[in-house]
Amino acid sequence: MVFFVFIPALVCGSLAKTITLRSMIMLWFMPLNVLFTYIIGTALGWILIKITKVPHHLQGLVLGCCAAGNLGSLPLIIIPSLCKERGNHFGDVDVCHRHALAYASLSMALGAIFTWFYGYNIVRIYSSKISNVVKDSDSTENPLSGTETDPENLLKCSIGALVIAEENSQTNGQVKQLERECTMPDEQAKVPKKKKIAKLLKMNLKVLFSPSTIGAIVGLIIGVVPKFRKLLVDDDAPLRVVHDSVVMLGDAGIPTIALLVGANLLKGLKGLGKQLPLIIGITVVRFIVLPAIGICIVRGSVHYGFIHPDPLYQFLLLLQFAVPPAIAMSTITQLFGAGEGECSVIMLGTYSCAAVSLTLWSTFFMWLVL
Repeated sequence: MVFFVFIPALVCGSLAKTITLRSMIMLWFMPLNVLFTYIIGTALGWILIKITKVPHHLQGLVLGCCAAGNLGSLPLIIIPSLCKERGNHFGDVDVCHRHALAYASLSMALGAIFTWFYGYNIVRIYSSKISNVVKDSDSTENPLSGTETDPENLLKCSIGALVIAEENSQTNGQVKQLERECTMPDEQAKVPKKKKIAKLLKMNLKVLFSPSTIGAIVGLIIGVVPKFRKLLVDDDAPLRVVHDSVVMLGDAGIPTIALLVGANLLKGLKGLGKQLPLIIGITVVRFIVLPAIGICIVRGSVHYGFIHPDPLYQFLLLLQFAVPPAIAMSTITQLFGAGEGECSVIMLGTYSCAAVSLTLWSTFFMWLVL
């Protein structure tokens, strides 16, 4: 319900109500800001891998956790709540809350696109490398298998066991079973490259267009196109009841997101001490180095006039550099069975530190923008 109903409704309703063509032009820097967080986070994650000598099967997880921040649920909780504080410095409460939901919803949409496009593929690449090593070792031990004579197995293996497993959402045990079946040499299972590329593109498009991304696209279209806005959003709109229903569904999204984050963190209670160096490294990257670099980028952009002078907008841009890793990384590791336990431990450690880190950075960011 949260992933398929509440979050898409929240994103769609907020963007449709507050985003116009003019505001889209004003918010042009946010996608670029998110891209900066991913590029810098990836570079810092690569340095962390070299320093800590992370095992190969966890390198995709480390890169993803350093690059992909929680740009959805935390901003949706933090940014609107700032407007409801007594004596807030962001103007009228209703106007501030409406803008805050729009900024946070756009941040969530961008975060979903970047996380699933980058995080999904980086974990897939490293998990497929491990899978290939396993298949190579199995093929040397059992050079003759049923694959050579079984046409069904030949078809199954022709596009690679991992690709099939991803497309059909196979469990970890099924992936391993496919790996055991697909032990034939590469020259015996050649498939045209066009078919492989088409298969991968189809899979990546399915991942990229997640429900929250579709909700963001629909909300942006309604908000930007005047005819749709007059039909659904304006006070005298004939179909305003549709938009109000979507907004009511979306209002249930914020509390359920908070519960979902807490439920995911409970999985990391076991084995916290085993991954302590990794947790410390990711914590330093996400809560010390990235925010410091983010301050330089955002304040420099404000100085040169690239960002409009809304303090709430500037606060969100700064906050995007200081959030903990994206919860979606847990889901991605579960899809591939690569570092699932380690990811839960990392999430628990980083989100525990975020309780202190976000408080300190938010206070400092407020002082900067006001």
